[in-house]
Amino acid sequence: MSKTLAIEPVAARDLPEVRGDLAELFRETVNGGDTVGFLPPISSEEAAAYWDEVGEALKGGRRMLVARRGGRVVGTVQLDLAQQTNGRHRAEVMKLLVDRGARRLGLGRRLMEAVEGVARDEGRTLLVLDTRRGEPSEEFYAALGYERAGVIPNFAESADGTLHATVLFYKEL
Repeated sequence: MSKTLAIEPVAARDLPEVRGDLAELFRETVNGGDTVGFLPPISSEEAAAYWDEVGEALKGGRRMLVARRGGRVVGTVQLDLAQQTNGRHRAEVMKLLVDRGARRLGLGRRLMEAVEGVARDEGRTLLVLDTRRGEPSEEFYAALGYERAGVIPNFAESADGTLHATVLFYKEL
């Protein structure tokens, strides 16, 4: 029997409740080789510290969703709302993370649909994001209707020192 999946917002005041699950998800994601802005290996303490920083961002212009199955966090995504007066129509999708055991089940798609709903509720009509070129996420975002805006060469370094390009995407809501 599959456990019910719930996607819900997390405010800064709620973060302590899910911080442990998020830290473990983040540690497993980074140490598993996924490109989310950190190099492996990352400790549990470093992963937890990242979520403390996110907690501060949630007090400002960032929104976050978590997906829970059986009470445990199995996915998350963030939305950074542009604060510039000429950019209050846009936001950046950040840190879509899905537990390795929950991948290929539609959870990433559901999180992206939910974060797009948050963006609409916030009056945002343009979303941007980036991902490492050649990763499965590149085709995932394209399949969700995100348009490739361009490629930046040598954007991010991997653990072995190799530089990789990133692909910039956008979607008009």
